Amino acid sequence: MSGGGRHRRRIRIAVPVAAAGLAAVVAGALLMSSANAAPGPATLSLPTVNLAKATPSRAALEKRVAGAVAGDDTAGRTAPKVSLSASTTPAHVDPKIIGGQTTAITTAPWMAQLWYYDEAKDIGFFCGGSVVSPTKILTAAHCTKDENGKTYDWAANGAVVTNTAQLPTTDSAGNTDLHNGTVSGVSRQWTHPSYSPSTINNDIAVITLATPVTVKPIRMTTSGDTASYAAGTKATLYGWGRTTSTTQDISETLKTATLPINSDSTCNTAMRSVLGGVDAFVEGHMICAGDPASGTDARTTSACNGDSGGPLIVNGRIVGVVSWGVENCVKKGAYSVFSKVSAYVGAAWPRVEDTNFSGDHKADLWVRNASTRTGYEKTSNGTSFAARVSQGNWDGVNVVLQTDLDRDGIQDLVVRDSATGDVYWVHILASTGRSATDKLFTNWKTRARIIAPGDLTGDGLPDILSVDSAGVMWEYPGKGNGTFSARVQVGTGWNQYNSVRGHGDFTGDGKADLIARSKTGSYVYLYKGTGKTGSGAFSTRVKVRTWAGYNAFDAVGDVTGDGKADFLARTPGGTLYLYPGTGKATTEIFATRISVGTDFKQYDIFG
Repeated sequence: MSGGGRHRRRIRIAVPVAAAGLAAVVAGALLMSSANAAPGPATLSLPTVNLAKATPSRAALEKRVAGAVAGDDTAGRTAPKVSLSASTTPAHVDPKIIGGQTTAITTAPWMAQLWYYDEAKDIGFFCGGSVVSPTKILTAAHCTKDENGKTYDWAANGAVVTNTAQLPTTDSAGNTDLHNGTVSGVSRQWTHPSYSPSTINNDIAVITLATPVTVKPIRMTTSGDTASYAAGTKATLYGWGRTTSTTQDISETLKTATLPINSDSTCNTAMRSVLGGVDAFVEGHMICAGDPASGTDARTTSACNGDSGGPLIVNGRIVGVVSWGVENCVKKGAYSVFSKVSAYVGAAWPRVEDTNFSGDHKADLWVRNASTRTGYEKTSNGTSFAARVSQGNWDGVNVVLQTDLDRDGIQDLVVRDSATGDVYWVHILASTGRSATDKLFTNWKTRARIIAPGDLTGDGLPDILSVDSAGVMWEYPGKGNGTFSARVQVGTGWNQYNSVRGHGDFTGDGKADLIARSKTGSYVYLYKGTGKTGSGAFSTRVKVRTWAGYNAFDAVGDVTGDGKADFLARTPGGTLYLYPGTGKATTEIFATRISVGTDFKQYDIFG
């Protein structure tokens, strides 16, 4: 790549303490009582969320950006000027694109700039990322934790810029120009629990924005994808990293390059040789791409400092996340190394679908008292639920489902009117923080089942399923705004079940699944999602349990916070059991059950 970068100098800019994140505000607002709400789904509402207090002001975020622009630290390392020896540890970088070309943001609208500035600790650095949902950014774990395993606090110190190919610039007066980009605050972050700073293994993370962005997201590849990793497959790299190995200049504009995927054996052998015998490449967790570096910028196309966390794309899906490489990126024989997304989509995708009431990474529970018709939210503590909090009068409905149809990171509810059968979407408007109720479907009175499983089609947007009185299942592909494409028939025979539930991924492959129990024999079946539409939406069912002792079920997502979807089952006596998911598509799909309460007989609706 040619020049066009800038030298990054350290300056001191005071940054005010960040306001409480969106998660905390949502937790407080949604837990407020709405007891004065009139009954009937058309008038139900969620308490107002004060989004203005949920994120720092634009000015505060721009100051963070300015501080990070002037910083000279490297993500994952707080002492960037210390040279890492290949003989002691793999010398990872915030890689760059050397040998690429300039591109417009329209070619990669999902590209994100991650700016981190902690004035108190004198840390400022930049990473890349990908918008995989309106509030979710996929990036590298070394962008969220330092070399000692300490977490960078993105909510307090971070800012994310989207919708621009230009990096921000600052003038002599300290004013920041985002070049028509959108700056967003961060509400929370997730780092792969097995990330190792010393080996740069399991280098994957997800950052949650405080408010949604409008750019088009890109999907991660699936766990079963092998074709994208075949040696010789052409992949596309994007980033703003260094443009030469001889200076610290990074690109002011978005760059791209095409790199061939290499086999694991090629990567392993080459990187061991380049690093002086150090086994740094982990087959199955990492991939490498490109031609061997030449030793100079000439004839080298590589990622480098500033590209960390950015995507490697094959056929419109992320197959790799820029992870590490050698110092200055062009050492002869070296390759750019990426986290292998197919190995991590099962862990990362639940973090994309982790919307809940309390705003953490654990799915909460919504229930309704059968006699008083009061709705309650119960926040997950991991393996138990906190004391219930009233959400007011929820009379006049016979279905309540927890979901996030618009992927704004705020819990929604889908409800059905008992009298008319009309189905409504109760949600928070991100623009105002106020509740809105929209009609989704008319006269679904005879629908035996309504299910909100998440994303079935692989487009990153939640869908709806229903089973009609004849036992036919219909799929309604979501558009991300409370509207749906024309329904598609999934299959028949679904009236043989007395429960069909699903929310999220039970098998760890990044695709939404269903759990169904038969009326005869109480057999429990797994319907594994395929990511396809219509009759091919699910694989052949797999019998995973026999559950005769339960009369109510619920699937709200990942209750424990471990990245695997869980299941809830209630006995006739009122004991509710949590079945932690294992990610296995076998009879071992759930771990040993855990009692989470004995007073659940009083509830007639589970969300």
